[in-house]
Amino acid sequence: MIRRRKHSINSGEFDYLDLQRTNLREAYIREANLEGANLEGALLAGANLEKAILMGANFEGAKLGGAKLGGANFEGANFEGANLVFANLEGALLAGANLGEAIFRVANLGLTDLPKANLRGANLEEADLFRANLEGAILYRANLKGTILKEATLVGADFRWANLEGARNLSFDQLSKVKTLYNAKLDEELLIPLKEKYPVLFEKPDE
Repeated sequence: MIRRRKHSINSGEFDYLDLQRTNLREAYIREANLEGANLEGALLAGANLEKAILMGANFEGAKLGGAKLGGANFEGANFEGANLVFANLEGALLAGANLGEAIFRVANLGLTDLPKANLRGANLEEADLFRANLEGAILYRANLKGTILKEATLVGADFRWANLEGARNLSFDQLSKVKTLYNAKLDEELLIPLKEKYPVLFEKPDE
C-alpha cells in the first residue's frame, strides 16, 4: 500500500513500476515490493520505505531528504546523484549499489551493508557510518569530512583522492586494511604513522 497524506492506493506487488519524477513526498511505502522500479527523479522527501524490497531499483537524481529507509533492501540499486540529506538508512542492504555523486550529508548509515558499493564522488560529510560494512567499496573522491566511522569495516576499500579530514572514530587499524589511500586527505595523526608503516597504501595503484 502506498499512502500519501490522506490518500492510499492498494498496491500488492509494485515490481518494475515506472514512477519517474513522481511526487511521493511523505508517502508510506513501508515493506512494499518495488524491486526494479524506476524512480528516477522522483520526490521522496520524508517518505517511509522501511524494510521495503528495492533491489535493482533506479533512484537516479531522486530527492530522498529525510526519508526513512532503515532495513530496506537496495542491493544493486542505482542512486547516482540522488539527494539523501538527513535520510535514515540504518541497517539497509546496499551491496553492489551505485551511489556515485549521491549526497548523504548528516545521513544515518549505521549498520548498513555496502560491500563493493560504488560511492565515487559521494558526499558523506558528517554522516554516521557506525559499524557499516564498506568492504571492497569504491570511495574515489568521496567527501568524508567529519564522518563517523566507528567500528566500520574498511577492508579493501578504495579511498583514492578521498577527503577523510576530521573523520571521527577512525583508527589506524581500520585504515591499515584498506586497498589504497593514494592522494587521500587525512589528519596528520593518522597520515604520518600510516605512511611510515604502510607506505604502499599511498603509492599509485594499478588501474
